[in-house]
This record gives sequence, structure tokens and C-alpha cells, in this order.
Amino acid sequence: MRRFPVDYGLTARMFLTMFLLAALYLFFGWVLWKAGLGFTSMVFVVGIMLLLQYFLSDRLVLLSTGAREVTPREAPELHALVDRLAALANVPKPRVAVVPTPVPNAFATGRSPSHAVVAVTTGLMEKLDSPEIEAVLAHEFSHIKNRDVAVMTLASFFATVASFIVQNFFFYGGAFRDDREDRGWGIIVYFVSLLVWVISFFLIQALSRYREFAADRGSAFLTGAPGHLSSALLKISGAMQRIPSRDLRQAEAMNAFFIIPALKGEALAELFSTHPSLERRLAYLRELERQMRG
Repeated sequence: MRRFPVDYGLTARMFLTMFLLAALYLFFGWVLWKAGLGFTSMVFVVGIMLLLQYFLSDRLVLLSTGAREVTPREAPELHALVDRLAALANVPKPRVAVVPTPVPNAFATGRSPSHAVVAVTTGLMEKLDSPEIEAVLAHEFSHIKNRDVAVMTLASFFATVASFIVQNFFFYGGAFRDDREDRGWGIIVYFVSLLVWVISFFLIQALSRYREFAADRGSAFLTGAPGHLSSALLKISGAMQRIPSRDLRQAEAMNAFFIIPALKGEALAELFSTHPSLERRLAYLRELERQMRG
């Protein structure tokens, strides 16, 4: 098992983001409590939905992406890389899957290291060499080791509640029609939910970007070669510009899981993105390489 030096700046940014989310959610919970128990059943329903998503995340993602689990006989080189990285990261070997798409990418999912799956696309295996594929897989192993599925599910719980209230206000707002005070609380709940939804969206996107940097860092130290991940990211990004739009649209549902989002042309502003820009990731990897050489 390899131990990674701590990036205190990155850790502090993630902690601050989680702290702000926690403060926002505590305020939201207080408003719901003050408004009465009319939303209890809705919060319960959303909680059940997220729990199902959490416990079934690996199966749901494989099903939605068309990924197929492969055996060591079917993909010996891929399994050999996964075996090596599992030993280095000191995590149980995840299940291995392949997605039949020309879009070069990879993802990991699962609620814990013992219930994880890593998947690569056929396009990735065709366009990258073995060290580059290992670097991409090491990035995904870092997501597994850091329990990012659990972290992001927890971070998004009250944001999902707020979204549900905003989108279904007229249905649940009926609980406040009995008197003027209750109607007033209903309006307050709506606008607070809208505020929580918007603010939490940007905080969760920021947290996701920080965790991508952490996964890049994990890949660099697992493989000992940050340059391999840089090369892989450049190849993936360049190849995506040549993939037909139809194939990219089919892959967009996997953007939250991919190592690089499947976007054609100009990417969305980073403020709205789950991933840092390619330029920032390459700069971070260059700095890691400098630190490792020093």
C-alpha cells in the first residue's frame, strides 16, 4: 500500500465546502421544522429514493450505460492492471466492466470499496496505451478509496429535498392553505428551498471538482507517473472532439461518472461543471510531478 502526501490546500477547500453545505442544510432543516410537519412524508420519500440510489448505484449505473462485466479470461490485460492497482491502493478488487462506445472514457461507482465496479469504454482501450490506461484506472481507484459515491450522495441529500419542494410546491403547498400564518410559512419554505437548491448546486459542483483533483493526485502517487495521466487526459480530450455528436449525446448521461465529461465543442463554464478544466488539471499534475521529482 502506498501512502500519499497530504495536499493541505485541497483538503482545506473540500472541508470548507462541506462546512458551508452543512451550515446551509442546518438552516434549511430549521426552516422546515419551524414550518411544521407537513413536509415530513416528502423528506422521508426523498430519503428512501436516495438510499435506494446509494445501495443500488453500481447496478443502476451499469444498466444505464450498457456496461458489461468481463472476466479475466475475456479481458486479461485489463484485469491484470486492476489487480495491481487494488494491491497498491489496499482496497478489495472491484468488478470490471466494459462499455461498448467509441467515446474514450472510464468511471467507477459503488457505495463502498467492497461494492465497487470500474468500467472503461472500448474507445479508451483502443486509443490509450497500457501505462495511460493504468493511470486512468488509478484515478478511478482513488474515487473508490475516497468513497466519493457516498460523499456526493450525502452532500446532495438536502439539495434533492429542496429541488423536490420547488418542483412540487403547489402539491405540497396545499398543506398550508388553512390559515394566513401557514400560507406565509409555505411561501417562506418555497423561497428558502429555491435558495438552498441554487446555492447547494454551486457548492456541490465545487466539491465534485475538488474530488476530481484528489483523484488525479491519487493516480499520480499510485502509478508514480503523473505524466501518464496527463497524456491520457490529452488523448481523451482530443479524441472527444472527433467523436460524432450522436455518440457524444448518448454518453452525456455518464458525465457525472466520467474522468472527462463527454462534451462537444466549448465546455460549460467551470463554475457549472463537475470537473475542473483540462488546463487546470494538467497544471496540477505538472506541479505534482515537480514535487515528486524534488
